[in-house]
Amino acid sequence: MRELKDLDLNLLVLFQQMYQARHVSQVARTLGVSQPTVSNALARLRRTFGDELFVRTGQGMQPTPYAQRIYEPVAQALAGVTAALNQQEQFDPAASERRFVIAMTDVGEIHFMPALVAHCMKVAPGVGIRSMRASEVAWQEDMQTGRIDLAIGAFTDVPESLFHRRLFSQQYLTMFRQGHRFEGRRIGMKEFLGAQHLFVTSRESPYDEINARLEKAGVVRSVNFQVPHFTAVPYIVSSTDMVVTVPARLAEQACGPFGLATIQPPLRLPALHTSVFWHRRYNQDSGNQWLRGVIAACFGEAARG
Repeated sequence: MRELKDLDLNLLVLFQQMYQARHVSQVARTLGVSQPTVSNALARLRRTFGDELFVRTGQGMQPTPYAQRIYEPVAQALAGVTAALNQQEQFDPAASERRFVIAMTDVGEIHFMPALVAHCMKVAPGVGIRSMRASEVAWQEDMQTGRIDLAIGAFTDVPESLFHRRLFSQQYLTMFRQGHRFEGRRIGMKEFLGAQHLFVTSRESPYDEINARLEKAGVVRSVNFQVPHFTAVPYIVSSTDMVVTVPARLAEQACGPFGLATIQPPLRLPALHTSVFWHRRYNQDSGNQWLRGVIAACFGEAARG
């Protein structure tokens, strides 16, 4: 059995950095040491664990199955040590220059980012927030390694290592330009299917389920125009006679600026339940806690009341 007294804990820090970066040169820059120093330390780690740990490939130093198994407990142990060493360190938003990364969908960027930017400029002028498209990154893995601080969305297939807090639920609305023949009327399914629909082909969960419901109802058969994201939707329907079915909060934000109106679609669609997610490793991190609190205050159901 390996004992802590037989191991230089700095080697575990290097192990964590290598797992996250996958490149010797990047680890060397992060730790402020030379590449030979990193290589020598990696050799010591391999001897200690009796495993290659990282194997050089065309995509960098990829972890072995053994390294993948031990990463989570090693990372949690290091996070615990860091927390113990900084018990008195509290996050001060007014003085902090911390940079946060949040994974969200394109709909999320439209809904969340303007208010978050405005809030931070007011109470935390040195804090930075960068959004990343959840569909373009491995956000669950990146939250585990700390590359992403939070995720916001109606995500359903998430591991137990992620904690979450429900922000709000919303329905879907069918949106169109003001003056459209649908405006102010109760529309039946036959007339609904007879309209020209703009179809958002997003395969992100849970929008893929909504698309499946629309397809089953027959909407796709009347579709000539499709877009992969929601961002362009208000621009298109505001200048055409097309209709589109979108999350209610997107419709609420788009109607005023783009001169749009909405109705309840004549088919039953499941509600979207939007939450903020974070990894359990950062549950006690004061900066992470602060940002979670800001998001809940700005976007939770109580914020609309």
